[in-house]
Formats: sequence, C-alpha cells, structure tokens
Amino acid sequence: MVRGNFYYTDSYLNLPADITSPEVSTEGWHDIKVPGNWEVQGFGTAIYTNHGYEFQPRNPQPPLLPEKNPVGVYRRDITVPSEWKDRDIYLHIAGAKSGCYVYLNGKEVGYNEDSKNPAEYLINDYLKEGNNVLTLKIFRWSTGSYLECQDFWRISGIERDVFLYSQPKASVQDFRIVSTLDDSYRNGIFRLDVELKNHRTNTAGLSIGYELLDNNGKVVANGEETVDVLAGKEGTVSFSKELSEVKTWTSEAPNLYKLLMTVKENGKVTEVIPYNVGFRRIEIKEIDQKGTNGKNYHVLFINGQPLKLKGVNIHEHNPLTGHYVDEALMRKDLELMKRNNINTVRLCHYPQDRRFYELCDEYGIYVYDEANIESHGMYYDLRKGGTLGNNPEWLKPHLYRVENMFERNKNYPSVTFWSLGNEAGNGYNFYEAYLWVKQADKGLMDRPVNYERAQWEWNSDMYVPQYPSASWLESIGRLGSDRPVVPSEYAHAMGNSTGGLWDQWKAIYRYPNLQGGYIWDWVDQGILVKDENGREYWAYGGDFGTNMPSDGNFCCNGIVNPDRNPHPAMSEVKYAHQNVAFEATDLANGKFNVLNRFYFTNLKKYMISYEVKENDKVVRRGKVSLDVAPQEKKELAVNVSGLKQSGYGIFCELFSNYVRI
Repeated sequence: MVRGNFYYTDSYLNLPADITSPEVSTEGWHDIKVPGNWEVQGFGTAIYTNHGYEFQPRNPQPPLLPEKNPVGVYRRDITVPSEWKDRDIYLHIAGAKSGCYVYLNGKEVGYNEDSKNPAEYLINDYLKEGNNVLTLKIFRWSTGSYLECQDFWRISGIERDVFLYSQPKASVQDFRIVSTLDDSYRNGIFRLDVELKNHRTNTAGLSIGYELLDNNGKVVANGEETVDVLAGKEGTVSFSKELSEVKTWTSEAPNLYKLLMTVKENGKVTEVIPYNVGFRRIEIKEIDQKGTNGKNYHVLFINGQPLKLKGVNIHEHNPLTGHYVDEALMRKDLELMKRNNINTVRLCHYPQDRRFYELCDEYGIYVYDEANIESHGMYYDLRKGGTLGNNPEWLKPHLYRVENMFERNKNYPSVTFWSLGNEAGNGYNFYEAYLWVKQADKGLMDRPVNYERAQWEWNSDMYVPQYPSASWLESIGRLGSDRPVVPSEYAHAMGNSTGGLWDQWKAIYRYPNLQGGYIWDWVDQGILVKDENGREYWAYGGDFGTNMPSDGNFCCNGIVNPDRNPHPAMSEVKYAHQNVAFEATDLANGKFNVLNRFYFTNLKKYMISYEVKENDKVVRRGKVSLDVAPQEKKELAVNVSGLKQSGYGIFCELFSNYVRI
C-alpha cells in the first residue's frame, strides 16, 4: 500500500477543467492510501444496497447517469528506470471502480469501466525522460455501473494494485496451458501454446523453450523451438508432452508443477516467465444409475470422481480498506475454509485479484469464476430489451467482461467453472456469451459454463439455482436431472443461521446429481468505525450519510465476522461438510461404521482418537488407524467391555499425523 495525491469533488460539474494537466499544483490536495476505497477514507458516502442501483433505485434509465456524479483524481510522479530504454513499458491497473480515465503528462492514454478486471496500457508514446506525471480520473458511476449492481458496498476508487512493468519489444504476448489427464486419470496430457509479438521494425529470430519441474525441482518435460517473428506481427510456438503417473491436482492434494518459459535472442536470455501447472480433468458424464424419471443421472467428475462441492460465496471485503484485500487476509480466509471442510468458492459476482487465484492453486480450492456482470436493478422482464442481458445494444459490454475474465484466468489450475454473471435475467447476450466461452475453452480445459438465471435453459451446463429447500433437493435428487444440480446460493447465513443445512446435505450425499452448493456467504461486510466515544463497531448500510438508499444490515450474511472470527453457524457447516462420518451400528457393543467421504485420500494417513465418557468423566480412551479407501466404509470397534450398558457416551476425533483436523 502506498500514498498518493488525491482530489475529490461530489460532482463532476465542479471538476476544474485542467485537473489532468501536469502543470496544475497539487497544493491543497489530500493524502490517500492506495489501494483502498475513498469513501472508507472520508471522501464521499459509502452506500450499501442489495439489488437496486444506488444512483437510481427506481425506474433506472440506462445509460443515463446522475448529474451529481462524484469524481476522484489520483496523481503521482513516476520515473522510468534507465535500463528500460528500448523496451515496451506497460501500466497495469488491476482494479479501479468505476469509470477510470488514464493520463500521462496530460495526454489521455485510455479508459476502462470493467472495475474488477485489469486494464493495461502500452505507454511508451506518452513517456518522456526523467519525471512523468500519472493521473487517474475516476468517476464513481459510469455506464458500466449498470452491469455492477452486486449485493455489496457501492464504493469507489483504486481497489487493487497499480504498477509499471517492461518487456523486450520482441517477447511473449500470451500463453495457453492444457494440463489434463488421459482416460486412466493417472497420466498427464500437457500442451503449451506461446503467442509472441514483435513491436520492432525488423524481424526477430527468437528461441522459445520451456521446462516443467515437479515439486522436487526435477525436470519432467522440456522443449525448445525457434521462430522468426516479422516486424509488427505475431507468431505462435506450440509444445506437447504426455507424462506418465503425474501427481494430480485436487482440493485434497493440490500438487503443482512449475512451468518456466524462456525466450532467447542471439543466444541471450531475454525473458523468463514462471507459472504453476496442475493436472486435473473436469467432466460432466452420464452414469448408469437412473432417477425415478427413468433417465440416467448426469454427474460432474473431477479426475474421474463424482465430487461434492462444499462451497461458499465470497466477496472482496476488508473492514479497514473496503474492497481491497491483501495477501495476509486472503490466506486467513483460505486457511479458515480448509479447517472447516470448505473445498470451493464462488467469486460473487466478479473475478478477484490475481493473487487470490494463485493462493487457491496452492491451498486446493475449486474456483467458480464469475464475470463482473449483475444488472439486478433492471429485474427480470424477459421481453427483448426488458433486461440488459436481453438487449442487443448491450452485447459488447457483456462479451467484454466475459472475455476479460476468461483470458486472464484461463490457465489457473484452481479455475474449475466459468459463470456468465449473476442476477441479470437471461436472453440474447447471455446466449452469445455462453457460446463464446464454450468455444474459447474448447480443447483447452473444457470447463463447465454456468449461469444461474438461465435456470433449465440450454446456456448453463449445470443447474445452479438459488435458495432451494431441503424438500426440493430431495425431490429433484430422487427424480433425476439432465445436468448436475449445484445451488449457486443457498443456506442464507444471516445471524446464527444457515437454515436446514444438514437436511439439505442428507439429500446431497444421497443422490448423485446433487453435488453440493455455495453458502451465502462467507464474511459479514461490516466496516470498522468509531462512535463519538471512540468505541469501535461494525457499520453497515444506513450508517453513513443521510437519506441514502440502504438495505440495512443485509450485508451481514457471513459465517465469519468482518475480522474473520467464526459465527456459531460455522460449527454446523464443518459438521455437514466433514469428510469422515461415524455411524453407530451397535452402540451397546461399541460398533461403528466409519465412512470415508474423501474422493482421493485413504484414511490410513489419519489417526482416529476416541474417548468413552461416563457422566462427563473419561473412563476409557484409545487410538486406531483404519485402512479405508475413498468413498468406502469400515467397521470401528471401540472397547466398551466391562462398562455399564447405559450412561456413557463415545466421542471420536480424527487426527492427521497426530495433528487434530
């Protein structure tokens, strides 16, 4: 986090005409932390609403915007290192909300309004020797705000990192990784396509090589090719390799390989790009078992196993900085999830920071990646033009956001599903977006593409409803369905509740087409403030400003507090999601069935510790290790000989390498 010069006005009409000129004095400007939303730092008013547009709660008229549209202007001096001469220099803005104009030395470089995806600019033509003045002019609301009507704090500013980087003018432009498995689910299929660019005025003779290393640093695959890339043109080099007995990537064992891509010119290394690779295979297949409808179940498989998704929705939320989440807080979230048997996250309702995906790769979290699209404030009139999703005039903005998500995140091992957005109706734009993603991922990883408002229409590979009851899950599980059923939101966690979570999971465990769900949601979105007496509390909607649109404390729906202390409901979540189940079969004689709900892990790596208590006093304890294959069960016999036939209880815990989990 850094500090910068900041100018704020409640209305763009009051913005000085020359505000982006480098000659304008910053005397009287404010000091602001970057990244961090400006409303959390005392500029403007933080607004929380659920589904309405905060700037037009009733009768919105896109693309019209309020006359009183706040603007924040950021300014910073930058000096480009001398060793970057003759290189391409890029400005990377990882996230800025909402409409962000970029200026260098008073000249406009570009504009972006997809606030949750990076915007990147080649800035060589705008730079000069010595000091340069970078200015960002950010409008609180833009036409893009009509596609960013998510259920979270409506706040503004630079939300992620801003930085410069450089590349050789002949260098890697992009790359695509295939890292899947053959039909045995043991051997790896690896393919690498490297796209090259040449921004020089002469042909570049490049040598492109790669090495794939296992977690011991051993090279398991490599290759090298040469290619001439004409001036101002692009080129592609491809590699492929089959690897026997790879260590696969799953939530239970997130094994990663290290890919090193190297570019040489005239025998000199000019560029090295590292990336993590995980071998996994994602499929939806028909199985032999039939529902009462007489048709075969269709089931999601990961690496050949019919997985259950134990998930939560997660917003970017930091009680101190707003939407900016640093790595330490990301790790805290993911470690809490793993301790409580959560194996997947839905990114509601936008892509998150690059580092978040890298950490999901590391920790073993299946990512349900979602485009930065929600136009809930338009509601769901399915007539042409009734929603933005069914208005062809809004096709390009929809496709732009979907493409941004895909192209940035396509290579992460953790990305398991694509989502076209949330609560934006259905129609033409989402049909086209679905077709685009299916084609783009064809032959890459062929991940399922989902969209909750599609419901049972053809443009969703899974049925991902919101807030189904336990009885409905039981019914659709028994009946069967033509695709997997995974609620994208369920078990609303406001207060101490997650509803009838265990009743829902009894059905999920019972039927193959029911494959889990995503609890709404992970973290209470409280903002830390102090009252007039200096006492700290969590503020929510309506605590800022006067007569502002507000949905009150409806932003506090998490299973953890803003500081990540778990709610009581977390215990129920952990229980419902537990990977080992104990079933009493003959309690009088201490007989239990131990069910291994893991899909890739044998229980012999764990130790079962048990205690027998009488009137809350431990009268017997022991430890035992059982060889139980994934999805199998085995009897556990607890020694209760000599004990009374009533008045005792048995308490079991599972340990991994004698460490409690």
